[in-house]
Amino acid sequence: MMNIAIIIIIFIVALFVMVTLHELGHFITAKRAGVKVEEFGLGLPPRLFGIKRGETIYSINAVPFGAFVKAAGEDDPTVPRSLASRGSWTRLGIYAAGPLVNIFLAFILLSSFFMLPANVVAGNGVMVHSVVENSPAEEANIKSGDVILEVNGQPIYKWADLQSIVNSSEEEITLVLQRDGSRDETSLKPMFDPELQRKAIGVLLCWDTVSWVEEDSPAYVAGVRAGDTILSINGQPIYNDASMSCALSSAKAGEEMHLGLLRGQELISASLVKKPDFAHQLRGVELNWVEGTHLEQERLPAWKAIYLGGSYIINMPALIIDAIPLIKEEPGKALVGPIGAGQLTVEFVGLFGLSKMLFMAGIVSLGLGLFNLFPFPPLDGGGMLVALIEGVRRGKRLSPRAMKLAYTIGTACLITLAVAITANDIFRLISGGGFGL
Repeated sequence: MMNIAIIIIIFIVALFVMVTLHELGHFITAKRAGVKVEEFGLGLPPRLFGIKRGETIYSINAVPFGAFVKAAGEDDPTVPRSLASRGSWTRLGIYAAGPLVNIFLAFILLSSFFMLPANVVAGNGVMVHSVVENSPAEEANIKSGDVILEVNGQPIYKWADLQSIVNSSEEEITLVLQRDGSRDETSLKPMFDPELQRKAIGVLLCWDTVSWVEEDSPAYVAGVRAGDTILSINGQPIYNDASMSCALSSAKAGEEMHLGLLRGQELISASLVKKPDFAHQLRGVELNWVEGTHLEQERLPAWKAIYLGGSYIINMPALIIDAIPLIKEEPGKALVGPIGAGQLTVEFVGLFGLSKMLFMAGIVSLGLGLFNLFPFPPLDGGGMLVALIEGVRRGKRLSPRAMKLAYTIGTACLITLAVAITANDIFRLISGGGFGL
């Protein structure tokens, strides 16, 4: 419970900082463009107190969420030094500054996350959790539970070892497998995967698989099945007997434990109450492990961490487009507001550990920036679109009537969407639903 409270507090603080920096981007660019900024506020009105410096009031407000910038004459170009009186390209830059700050912040957070020393599991081979249909691995008769010991005569200790050899291979490769205590050999030719943007053989890797679950046991009732991989217990990663024993012993008898499972290619969760006889293993469950698994610390070079951080930023719009069919299928999980984002963060960090909070903060900041770039009034993207149209028209303004109509319709639609998303987030939360993590 304390871990969840800590995650929620960190999430709220992080979200406040993201929104504040977003508005600070607008504030600085507006000031540099000569726009009169009447107020820069932390939190939302009503105002608690404020200090006037120059022409701007810097205020602290009662609602502790986000920040705002109030510029003179936002919609009236007749007001001296107003936002609306600036040129089209100047206004476009002011509107774009907020989302770009969030995107840059996401780049910093993600790059910093990849620079942190990370615990990497290594062992005597890597285990196959599942095999993709019609893949080279399926054609080579590789099966779930197989342990890949060698590739082209090179021992495999970590997932990255296998990925490196596969991705650099131009020809057929030979794999040595351990299956049911015996060693087998098979050959296959890796294929380029357009989604992963690298060569692959079509396997999902793991360090353990559930070989048997006793019916009516607590684990079976909770939903654990043969073929699953146990990824974590109460947020602690599971990779060998010792890690499972440590995770189980850290929970008190009668306390609910949360298991992160991998089934097929889907992350799912299960909950069961800790029994006194769960001291070292889950009763009624048998697992196969990769021998010799242990943790090693690795730190990526700065250039590679920066490259990975940038890759997330560049590839995210394409990933969103590819996910549109899934968004249509389950819009309640794909479209979330602050409450839903907080719940997703709690589930993600609970499954993978508090060290992943920096990664989630980067993803949330990126999402905030991209959302505000949608060309839809009254979002920043809507203001950018208007400024762009007027810039192409060589400064000729859109009619005040058309602008008022667009912003009225846009605001009404945005409020409706926000209410619907918030209501769905609250319903999911109180009904005990989740995101399947």
